[in-house]
Amino acid sequence: MSTAFANDDLKIIRLLTKSYARLLLIGFSLVPFFVIAYLYLFQNQSLKFEHHRFHELAIGVSILIGSFVSYITWRCYRFSGEPFLRWLTVGFLGFTLVYAPHGAFTSYAHENIWLFILYGPASRLVMAVCFFVGLLQYGKPAEAEVQRRRKIFWWSWIFGFLLIDIAVAALANSSIAGNPAVRLTMEISALCVTLIAIVIMAWRQIRSPLMVIYAIALACFAQSSLAFVLSLPWNHMWWLAHAIFAGGFFFLSYGIAQAFNTTRSFSTVYSQVELMEQLQRANQNLEKLVATDSLTGAVNRRELMSKAEVELAGATRLQTPLSVLALDLDHFKSVNDRYGHQAGDEVLKAFVKEVTAILRPSDIVGRVGGEEFLVLLPDTHRAAAEIAAERIRRGIEALVISASGNSLPITVSIGVAQFGVDGDTADACFAVADARLYRAKQDGRNRVVSQ
Repeated sequence: MSTAFANDDLKIIRLLTKSYARLLLIGFSLVPFFVIAYLYLFQNQSLKFEHHRFHELAIGVSILIGSFVSYITWRCYRFSGEPFLRWLTVGFLGFTLVYAPHGAFTSYAHENIWLFILYGPASRLVMAVCFFVGLLQYGKPAEAEVQRRRKIFWWSWIFGFLLIDIAVAALANSSIAGNPAVRLTMEISALCVTLIAIVIMAWRQIRSPLMVIYAIALACFAQSSLAFVLSLPWNHMWWLAHAIFAGGFFFLSYGIAQAFNTTRSFSTVYSQVELMEQLQRANQNLEKLVATDSLTGAVNRRELMSKAEVELAGATRLQTPLSVLALDLDHFKSVNDRYGHQAGDEVLKAFVKEVTAILRPSDIVGRVGGEEFLVLLPDTHRAAAEIAAERIRRGIEALVISASGNSLPITVSIGVAQFGVDGDTADACFAVADARLYRAKQDGRNRVVSQ
């Protein structure tokens, strides 16, 4: 009962800690929002920090990192073939190529503010749309190697992004460029696309470790667009928007690096918790393989002896009875000789299955030889063990096994012994049970001997 309560408590604590961890991630993702609110409500929006060299340096670093991340993402895609990674590459590449003129035209900020400013929202919108399309592709089968090597796909997008650069330049020099709605429309569009992507992730319940990083990055991008909507060029909100976007970009690039250094896939990279759970399951499976007979599923001799010592120690401490059955299939060698070893294997598996069905869940069935088995019966006197043995004998006698097109009737001989009555140690009691089994064989087989 106490174990059950402990397991229930563990489940509750695990649920609470998982909920707490999710709340922490949500809270971490929304930190920029509170900074945005603070600046918007309490900061003078007319305060500016206009430093062209610093801006050009920051954009230069962004372009270098964007190019590097685009390449690494492309390498991951080439290896795994995930459609999601293909569109992630397109998104990074598009941002890098469209964002580059934003730094190049910094010196023109006073002459043509729109030529300088419009490349920022255009690059963020391009990236948001590509990331959204990639999210819709998440979980789809890997693409064929031939498709991964298609250069025309990548050159088409590079050409397309250069056309966007030209289009933005044309827009910046048009009569409608001075309308603030142009910039705001692109920023709000990027914000909406990113928010829809986050909603889709929540709806699809995508929870892989790297996709959690992806979701946090999307949250940063969305909040960055919000800050840009509320900002004026060069004011503190404008710089904050850049910093929030850079944080999301760097966070997502960390996920890309993790993918490249592990499986080069976004869907098959595991967190430390998942790795520990998988390791525990693997250890449990290994322990089961080591402890059981691979053919019948009964515990093997080594494990049975170990369990016998544990059960005997418990029975001695609690003053409870413990009995053992020694079983041997009658004329099993003739089954192998006449029908083959495959038929013999079917007989052994059917025998263990029937014995297990007859006994209690607490009873332990072990295979100690070719057709020799031992059964531990906790909390069982010898008289009750004899009854259990007789049920086994009758059940096996009534069992008809089909193998190799033949019906194979089998019988079993059983010896019964009780710890403390027939021997004080496991070896002594097993020896008595084995001797009574031998006598059952001598007396004509298909019988139970308990004295």
